[in-house]
Amino acid sequence: MSSNGPGNPRRLSPRRSPSCENYERFDHSDDEDETQNDVFNILHKKAPLESLMKWRKATLALNASRRFRYTSDLKRAEKREQIIRKIRTSAQAVRAVYLFKKGVQNTKKEEETPPEGFEIGPTTLANLVRDRDLNCLQQLGGVNEVARLLHTDLEKGINEVPEEIQRRLQAYGENSYPRKAARNFFVFVWEALQDTTLIILMVCAALSLVFGIKTEGIKEGWFDGASINFAVILVILVTAISDYRQSLQFQNLNEEKRNIQLQVPADGILIEGHSLSIDESSMTGESKYVYKDKKNPFLMSGCKVADGYGTMLVTAVGLNTEWGLVMATISEDNGEETPLQVRLNGVATFIGKVGLAVAVLVFLILIIRFFTGNTEDKNGKTMFKAGKTSVGDAFNGIVKIFAIAVTIVVVAVPEGLPLAVTLTLAYSMRKMMADKALVRRLSACETMGSATTICSDKTGTLTLNQMTVVKAFIAGESREPPDTSEGLPPVIQALLVEGISQNTTGSVYKSKGSGEMEVTGSPTEKAILSWALKVLCSLGMNFDDERSKSSILHVFTFNSEKKRGGVALKRSDSEVHIHWKGAAEIVLDLCKTWIDSSGSVQEMTPTKVDENKKIIEGMAAATLRCIAFAYRTCDLHNVPVDEEQRQSWQIPEDNLTLLAIVGIKDPCRPNVREAVHICQKAGVKVRMVTGDNIYTAKAIATECGILQPGEDTEQYAIIEGRDFRSYSEDERLKFVDKICVMGRSSPTDKLYLVQALRKRGHVVAVTGDGTNDAPALHEADIGLSMGIQGTEVAKESSDIIILDDNFASVVKVVRWGRSVYANIQKFIQFQLTVNVAALTINFVAAISSGDVPLTAVQLLWVNLIMDTLGALALATEAPTDHLMIRPPVGRREPLITNIMWRNLIVQAFYQVTVLLVLTFKGNDILDLKLDSTARANEVRNTVIFNAFVFCQIFNEFNSRKPDQINIFRGLRQSHLFVGIISFTLVLQVLIVEFAGKFAKTTPLNWKKWIICIVIGFISWPLAAIVKLIPVPETPLSDYFRLKKRRRRHSSENRSKSDGKAEVNEGQNHHV
Repeated sequence: MSSNGPGNPRRLSPRRSPSCENYERFDHSDDEDETQNDVFNILHKKAPLESLMKWRKATLALNASRRFRYTSDLKRAEKREQIIRKIRTSAQAVRAVYLFKKGVQNTKKEEETPPEGFEIGPTTLANLVRDRDLNCLQQLGGVNEVARLLHTDLEKGINEVPEEIQRRLQAYGENSYPRKAARNFFVFVWEALQDTTLIILMVCAALSLVFGIKTEGIKEGWFDGASINFAVILVILVTAISDYRQSLQFQNLNEEKRNIQLQVPADGILIEGHSLSIDESSMTGESKYVYKDKKNPFLMSGCKVADGYGTMLVTAVGLNTEWGLVMATISEDNGEETPLQVRLNGVATFIGKVGLAVAVLVFLILIIRFFTGNTEDKNGKTMFKAGKTSVGDAFNGIVKIFAIAVTIVVVAVPEGLPLAVTLTLAYSMRKMMADKALVRRLSACETMGSATTICSDKTGTLTLNQMTVVKAFIAGESREPPDTSEGLPPVIQALLVEGISQNTTGSVYKSKGSGEMEVTGSPTEKAILSWALKVLCSLGMNFDDERSKSSILHVFTFNSEKKRGGVALKRSDSEVHIHWKGAAEIVLDLCKTWIDSSGSVQEMTPTKVDENKKIIEGMAAATLRCIAFAYRTCDLHNVPVDEEQRQSWQIPEDNLTLLAIVGIKDPCRPNVREAVHICQKAGVKVRMVTGDNIYTAKAIATECGILQPGEDTEQYAIIEGRDFRSYSEDERLKFVDKICVMGRSSPTDKLYLVQALRKRGHVVAVTGDGTNDAPALHEADIGLSMGIQGTEVAKESSDIIILDDNFASVVKVVRWGRSVYANIQKFIQFQLTVNVAALTINFVAAISSGDVPLTAVQLLWVNLIMDTLGALALATEAPTDHLMIRPPVGRREPLITNIMWRNLIVQAFYQVTVLLVLTFKGNDILDLKLDSTARANEVRNTVIFNAFVFCQIFNEFNSRKPDQINIFRGLRQSHLFVGIISFTLVLQVLIVEFAGKFAKTTPLNWKKWIICIVIGFISWPLAAIVKLIPVPETPLSDYFRLKKRRRRHSSENRSKSDGKAEVNEGQNHHV
């Protein structure tokens, strides 16, 4: 029960060597130039504050609170930093403020009374760590005495009996902090109400209601105003419901993120540690790692373990810690704008400005026609006659015209377009959780769709991480399988048991239930410890007894740069043994002697070195990880006596004696070859970057399909980290594209590889699990950390956490990233088609006839279909296999592709043509000549409205597959799409047949319904025929950009030539 209060020892996870803090970041000038030229292009990582402010100012938004809901709250972020600074300087002041807010007065005396059943109080414990008061700790008697006061065992922890846990909870509090309550549904209703155009429409509806009742009486006059209000309320409710559901999804995702522990969980005191370094930057602002030992034993909640391992005694939890105070004082800001979201805001702004211009033109044309007597009512009578029409009637006519113009703005400004990104990201993130991927940064989800290369680790990602020792080379003899210690010299056996049991971050203990020995630690440590228990201790040796025969003087934790770890031991006879364990060929180079089968020490001759190297190469070629064990003795007088000096003491690593070489088998994951093939087919190159030697790396890469037959003979396809590092930056850029496998790589090599690939224009995804991988994860376009083997620092630096450490999950993330982009493009195509058609029909009709066929209520319904319901239907489509047979999405690829332009223009042209024909010739085509003018116009306009809606419903199917003829593929799995289409159809029938008074429609007979359905249906075969028309690969926008560039160059050349002419003229004049 690790988080149930003070008194509980916490094991701090083993960590690798410190991170490369000082590393060079390349300046990606291309991205920055484009960002400066277009305010709606921002960097996908660490976008400057200035660019974030610019695009907000340039955005045309009808409802800013809704549009910017899921973007970063820049003011709140600034406030957050100010609060953190205050907490750093005065934690006690913040505590007082918080308690004051809660209405609690601090009535405690200076001498704190310990809780019942304990001998030390929570305030004393909290102040101990907060003030880092070493004197106070010594006065209390050290960590052992504090543990006694808390009635806890430093070895076993607290008693996990429920009553005991409850008693500690009451005494010291819970390890949690109050979080801001989630917003309820009515908050979203209120935000939807703040739409400027909807407010104007409600005012227009109220005025129309007043004038309607005044002129036509209460029985008939209330319909116009009430119908607009009803439509507005429907839009608000549907919008609020959609936004509320979206909010709940983000809330659930945030809960999942909190379950991933990235920090030290509570305040505490170090009990025992080895090379333990802590990143305290989250609390102190200092970026340097702080080394923890008996002179600095205080550990703060919220900090991250950077290196080493240790055990701590928990002293404070929840609001008794500084981190708890920070989290209680600051409300979380989950907002984060993504590049795609910002670009869509740019598209929405452009469309909105065009729509606004059209709305103003329509308003002016209708007003002019109204006051010049060219506007007729439904009965064919002139609506305004100078000197005869009352002021009230004239004002009512102006209000109705204004309402139509405002409604055109509502339809024209696609508020839902940027929010569709958030919707599809929320949906994708929720589904990705089921696929074992936790997204920490929204933008990474969409950037993954543009990934052109994945630099993957080997162990645990491409392999199962289930390691076993299958081969050993001891005392000059090969043992396969190494299942017995028979014939093994006792001296080697004793030394191996001593070295393996002490030079490890794992542990061996007896299970309480079965009584059998169990092993914990990393997969490599578990494999070695299990082998030692099974083979080396088979002669009756007790593992714990062997460990008790020596005490640890100093530990050099495994270092990914040096590829080895060591320990200095003081034996009971005061002799000092130093044991090293690590990469076989590296440890072998440090050995000067070896022990033969008789137990005698022999010199490591060149012949013996070559023999051992061949053994290592043979193991590696069989995909085995090779680990060597070696030791040496050391004079006790050469070991520093002072503990502080000992911490900086370099353990001797020369003149070693080789004890054994073992081969560890880590089989490839069953589905990894298929996953790699999917990536390669999708245009994503997979590269393996591993710390294993080049032979093991080559064998595993071939087995996984990363290396194709014959590819291993190509220059630079397989390279060692040290060789890659030795080249200059410019030389690396020449061959980096050829690299498939990098063996014996260090974190620095991985960083250089990522930088070189990005310089070459690649969008790079990189996996990492160690603390030293943090720079590469940070530098990559998408950093993928491992959820099982990953360190806290690696997870904190990453954008996505792969929860099962499986490469197949990385491939699923690529699919979802592409799906985000594809779904947004579907929605854009659908929405722009509606926009173009609606604006064109109303504009042309207003100019020619002085009336618009689509009323305010009808346009609001179309807006609902197009905006909220359309986003729900199209932005939540699941990814398909088709996405993985096309190349990666270019990061600067236009949102509206040539294929989309083709589909959009043809569909919009078809809709506009048909509906304008119905507008001007509808009475003849629909056989309405014999009806009265009012009746004919009513039926005609209802058919136009109904046909227009059916065109959108059928076109929604076309938008599902913009580049495929079969638009029904996968429809059975798209339950939400089918549900929304069904809901739209039912509501359309109700509006036409039963809501005539409100929607200005009239019931249609079955022939008219068939005509409407046929008009919509024709869009299906039309779309299929159009998709056969080829389109140029060069984006349409590039042609305009090229023309613009040519004009700029020509003008520059003219100015230069003019300048030269002036100079020549001046020179001639001078002569």
